[in-house]
Amino acid sequence: MNAPARRAEGNRPPIVIEGLKNAFGEHVVHEHLDLTVRKGEILGVVGGSGTGKSVLMRSIIGLQVPVAGRIEVLGENITDAREDADIDIRARWGVLFQGGALFSTLSVAENVEVPLREFYKDIGPELLGEIARFKIALSGLPAAAAARYPSELSGGMRKRAGVARALALDPELLFLDEPTAGLDPISADAFDRLIAELQQTLGLTVFLITHDLDTLHAICHRVAVLADRRVIAIGTIPELLRSEHPWIQQYFNGRRGRAAQRSAAPSPETGPADFAPGATQAMDKPARGKA
Repeated sequence: MNAPARRAEGNRPPIVIEGLKNAFGEHVVHEHLDLTVRKGEILGVVGGSGTGKSVLMRSIIGLQVPVAGRIEVLGENITDAREDADIDIRARWGVLFQGGALFSTLSVAENVEVPLREFYKDIGPELLGEIARFKIALSGLPAAAAARYPSELSGGMRKRAGVARALALDPELLFLDEPTAGLDPISADAFDRLIAELQQTLGLTVFLITHDLDTLHAICHRVAVLADRRVIAIGTIPELLRSEHPWIQQYFNGRRGRAAQRSAAPSPETGPADFAPGATQAMDKPARGKA
């Protein structure tokens, strides 16, 4: 991409979706869906089962072809991008799918090397290994994890290995699909802290699908709510709490939602947490989800 195009891109949000429609046969998942993701934010995406959260993410990264609408990512209209342009844009984002989606027959280091081998075929084995070790360390894994296979890792370590692979190409965007699902409360808190630190250190824009209310309170700058086939609301959690939509009220003001709010509140003893952009959950507070 030339310099003028880069400057024009810098004036645009990294993700702009207009009039998106996704359907599987006669089943319409999204219709008239609009969404703008701001540069440098962690955007949480929530919605009930069947609202198409993962379908939305797959549409943005080009794995799902929409029926209608426009998706612009990093200044590129990916809905009608040329094949060579599509390949170029994919090198600028990283994805962590549910469960990590690691290759079971490859070591952690080899998993991290996969996108490097795909996009930079002229990198030698020594440099590949060096980059992989750096990304593994960046994800918070011990050096010894590089030689291990996914089956030899705990759930939390597999998630971190997936993050290391997602960061292999130094992306500007990071997509996370239910990253704390299946983790115990301590591991989930540690993973939240990792994502917040990576976002701040690397200047990432993060698109995060989650059901975890503690994650939403702890690290998300804004939250987008999917319902009725579209984004019905987007804003900070205090802003969403002012909405009268029944699903939003049930989700954020239900028993679990109120517990997450109490967990996120600062206490005189601990004060606000310093790792979260819009939250106040302290690191040594009781395990998440406890009322």
